[in-house]
Amino acid sequence: MAARTLARGMGTFFKDCEHPEARWSKCPHEYKIRYRSAAGKQTEEAGFATQDRAITRLTEIYNEKKATLRAQSKAERIQKYGTMRFEEYAEEWKAGQRHLAVASVRHLDSLLEHHLNPALGSRRMNSFDHKVVDHFIRTMERLQTGLATQANAFDKLRAILLDAHRLGIYADNPLLGVKPPQYDPARAVIPSLEQLRGVRTAGDDAFRLMVDLMSGCGLRNGEAAAVNLNNLVADDVYRVSEQVILSTKSYGPLKHRKVGEYRDVPLPARVRETIERHAEKHDMALAA
Repeated sequence: MAARTLARGMGTFFKDCEHPEARWSKCPHEYKIRYRSAAGKQTEEAGFATQDRAITRLTEIYNEKKATLRAQSKAERIQKYGTMRFEEYAEEWKAGQRHLAVASVRHLDSLLEHHLNPALGSRRMNSFDHKVVDHFIRTMERLQTGLATQANAFDKLRAILLDAHRLGIYADNPLLGVKPPQYDPARAVIPSLEQLRGVRTAGDDAFRLMVDLMSGCGLRNGEAAAVNLNNLVADDVYRVSEQVILSTKSYGPLKHRKVGEYRDVPLPARVRETIERHAEKHDMALAA
């Protein structure tokens, strides 16, 4: 007795007679199929007049088995994560955010500690819906939480709940219909030359150095604080390669960049003179 095997996991079809496989299409005997059920038990079925009918039945069984396994897997996920407290789920979700920089992780921790967990930490994950989310937003409004903080807290809550939605905990998106906090940051105002001169003379040498780097090279404050003579890669080019992270008081990679990545910016002569004068006056290399 020969048997024809299909794709992995689909099973086999055969004829239980003396005829070789080459003559199956002409011999009068019926086809049989053999497969493993979703429980792993080997099973046989008979009574298929043609090879196509045998294959069709094997395909049906295979698709049913896959659907059953998917349903079982989903049910297991719902059982495991649906009853989990929000603070536990959020901690597990945070562990997967490996792309976040140190400062971003600290910001996330602060939002969880001061806003999300106090309001939602003990709530089971399967109890969230749009009403719960809307109530959280209205609570922040009642407490007069700053709009920027409201927007950031809602953004993190949304990311966590959408992750749970992808796991299958919710049949419907728990954020559907929720109106997010309306944060409209104030328009940035560029100081005039006269105002900039006043700012430059308002502090000590270190402050003046920071102001010149930020106004002359377009550096962020953390980047300006990491000023380094080695970054003077040309007479008119400054290489921005790291920043001082305020939360840790240590050097780190640039925002949204990996360690070792950099950007070169134009270096006005006045800013270069400020850097070199500061280094000479204070007898220091500015940064390691």
